[in-house]
Amino acid sequence: MQTTASSQMLAVTEQVQQAVRSEGVTEGLCHIYVPHTTAALTINENADPTVVQDVLHTVDKLIPLRDPAYLHMEGNSAAHVKAIFFGTSQSVPIADNRLVLGTWQGIFFCEFDGPRRRHFFVKVMAG
Repeated sequence: MQTTASSQMLAVTEQVQQAVRSEGVTEGLCHIYVPHTTAALTINENADPTVVQDVLHTVDKLIPLRDPAYLHMEGNSAAHVKAIFFGTSQSVPIADNRLVLGTWQGIFFCEFDGPRRRHFFVKVMAG
């Protein structure tokens, strides 16, 4: 996927659900993983887009892009810290060949050092 901003949260629920459908697993677990040190995954509200805006605003306020205390030479220390706080993976149960998410929940790919070409892995396990 191509991200388009330095920080953004992209809804990927439908892509993950499609992977679950294609595997044909009716009961089990779906594990999603991001192999990047400046990107992450989270699960949160997917009904109101202002929630994503509020999350990004708050994270940028708590972890500023520039801070004289940052030591990392590439200049993207904030992106690394944000990715650590959010985490690189999520696991979601599967029932009836569907992700078991709450009514308002969605899965988000979090970009903190974009724009970049990114990817994530989906592993569907029967159980």
